[in-house]
Amino acid sequence: MSTSSQEASCAPAVSERRQSLWRGVLHTGEGRIGVSLGLLMFLVIVLGRFLAPDTAYDVATPGSGSSAAHWFGTDALGRDVLSRFLHGGTTVLLIPLVAVSLSLLIGGSLGLFAAYWGGWVDVMIAKLFDIVLTLPPLLIVLVIIGGLGASNTVLIITVALVYAPGLGRVVRGTAQQVIVQPYVLSAQARGERDLVIIFREVLPNVTGPALAEFGLRLTYGILFVATLSFLGLGVQPPAPDWGLMVAENRGLITVAPWGTMLPALGITLLAVALNLSADALSRVLAGDELSRLAVI
Repeated sequence: MSTSSQEASCAPAVSERRQSLWRGVLHTGEGRIGVSLGLLMFLVIVLGRFLAPDTAYDVATPGSGSSAAHWFGTDALGRDVLSRFLHGGTTVLLIPLVAVSLSLLIGGSLGLFAAYWGGWVDVMIAKLFDIVLTLPPLLIVLVIIGGLGASNTVLIITVALVYAPGLGRVVRGTAQQVIVQPYVLSAQARGERDLVIIFREVLPNVTGPALAEFGLRLTYGILFVATLSFLGLGVQPPAPDWGLMVAENRGLITVAPWGTMLPALGITLLAVALNLSADALSRVLAGDELSRLAVI
């Protein structure tokens, strides 16, 4: 069989496997709950600003309770809680999404190259991962933000550096199992270039575990970024941000609890949705791997 015919036969197989993974996730109870809840939170974050009853910066009586004008009351500065909540989910999702995607790109690329080339390259990259993993994440944040200042760009870079080693180790471990497979050895015997083999033969077969780990790290990233905003190291006032809202209104929790409870609930539901979806994908991938081993 020619190389072109092999590529043509592999493409439908990859597409069918992706569809089976998607069906497998939706077949599980946790997958259905996670995807449904995640879709709901995504709609709230994306469309919420267009449905807000008031602008996020209008001022009324500070710390007032629920009323016809302000369904969830006002915050410590008199701003409508519901409006700020509907505006504030963007940074909670977007910053971790960009940061973890960047960490997957950096860590995943290093993990692929380390696994394929081996030798001193593998040793150096593995040691680099271990060194970064030994550092407390909050210490990394304090050092970088202390030197560069607090901004969304710095926050994205910081979170990416924190999560890149973990994602890189997962990709490296999976790739080490893939590079000894017959189709990779055949590509090497045909004299194909290393980069072609890595991105055409190895990368598609590590995508599933990498995506499952990506979903889990994204959950951690959302909680991490919200925590940094709560501590004053992330998104800065007067931006509407869920983590920042919790910090600003925690002193009024006995008088006007929705200022703290509503954004905390949003962070929780978003994290739970992603965690359930990632867990369902991990279970499906584990079952798929067992099925392939049984066939072999």
